[in-house]
Amino acid sequence: MTTAGFGVLLDLVERDVIRILDLEFVAKDDSGVVRPVDLPDVVSAATGDFSPFLGSSSGLLDAEDVRLVGGLIEPGSLAGVLVYESVWAASMASALRRQEACVISMGQVPLTDLVAVLGATPTGRAGRARNAVTSPGHPGDDRAAEGPR
Repeated sequence: MTTAGFGVLLDLVERDVIRILDLEFVAKDDSGVVRPVDLPDVVSAATGDFSPFLGSSSGLLDAEDVRLVGGLIEPGSLAGVLVYESVWAASMASALRRQEACVISMGQVPLTDLVAVLGATPTGRAGRARNAVTSPGHPGDDRAAEGPR
């Protein structure tokens, strides 16, 4: 295992874009047995520096979460499970509350849906991408005729 990608995560934390609430690792051995893996064990087996993430396991994820993740990974695999807070969203919600407004819903758009709507690939941008991020019913929004999802 390498720390590839974790540098980006650390950068997001250092720039106060996200706050890590929990970081856990789940292993599934070759016979299919699933178990949580302590971060120090991951650090000692990794190529690279995981030490900035020591102490980021809060216990927010439980045994049921480990079981669910184990069902998603292949035998002989290790998965990292990250629970994070988008710091900007919390700041925006606080500002709205101060103005007696509120956030009534938040969520994520799956990457595959985003790519389909924008007509782009994860590594590239299509020319119409600038027009696609509009409210339903506005020009450039192909979902207007479909209704809400």
